[in-house]
Amino acid sequence: MSSSSSVQVPTVTLDGDVQIPQLGFGVWQVPPKETYQAVAEALRVGYRHIDTAAAYGNEAGVGQALRASGIDRDDVFITTKCFNDDHGKDQATAALKRSLQQLELDHVDLYLIHWPVPTQDRYVETWEAFVEAREQGLVRSIGVSNFNPAHLQRLVDETGVTPAINQVELHPYFQQTGLRREHEDLGIATEAWSPLAQGQVFEDDTLAGIAERHGRTVSQVVVRWHLQLGNVVIPKSVTPSRIAENYDVLSFHLTEADMEAIAALDAGRRIGPDPETFVRP
Repeated sequence: MSSSSSVQVPTVTLDGDVQIPQLGFGVWQVPPKETYQAVAEALRVGYRHIDTAAAYGNEAGVGQALRASGIDRDDVFITTKCFNDDHGKDQATAALKRSLQQLELDHVDLYLIHWPVPTQDRYVETWEAFVEAREQGLVRSIGVSNFNPAHLQRLVDETGVTPAINQVELHPYFQQTGLRREHEDLGIATEAWSPLAQGQVFEDDTLAGIAERHGRTVSQVVVRWHLQLGNVVIPKSVTPSRIAENYDVLSFHLTEADMEAIAALDAGRRIGPDPETFVRP
């Protein structure tokens, strides 16, 4: 496996000229006790973008690994998220303070509304708290997660502030073409969670064939596909070899034929919850 340590991870420019590394490390479903070790390994391999959330219960481990790494705080991009029970101006403000305490940081680089929860109808109010937090320097950039076009448009219409990024379920079987087009029109970056379709990609003959032709793994092919689409992508693993494998995607390129073959896999098949109805697990 060729090393990509000498190749710089590309960045995507968010509002205010904030640079987010396009390849990050996610810690969804990583148990709190394993988070420190996983993030420490990711930082050692070269990742400089870590994605956590209050709902994951593992922010403290992220902060501990960052401090122990000796890497300058300004060199690591940290994202966390405000969960559904904390919608509303006061609640969201308090939730951010709790997250900063857990991380032991004075600011995060990106703060996201985790889900729109339209049945509560408080995401606009929550967004107003986010705007204030950015003005106060508690967050560098603000965005959303799992928002549909109507939710995005409402934020823009009612507050005049466009989210910097929308982190959504996005993988070869659920490519969100229409939503990505909407993002492009609004100037919103696209970030993919569950980029490997929770492991379903490993059973795919098309992806296996592309991987074989490039002398790569299926995981590497899919992460590379995300990068070439322009998505910010946050694969996760607790296995050191996999953490390194998912990072080693910077020194090869998929061909146009490869990209077309992967585009043809889109089945409109969502694995995670529907943002219109999801409230809590």
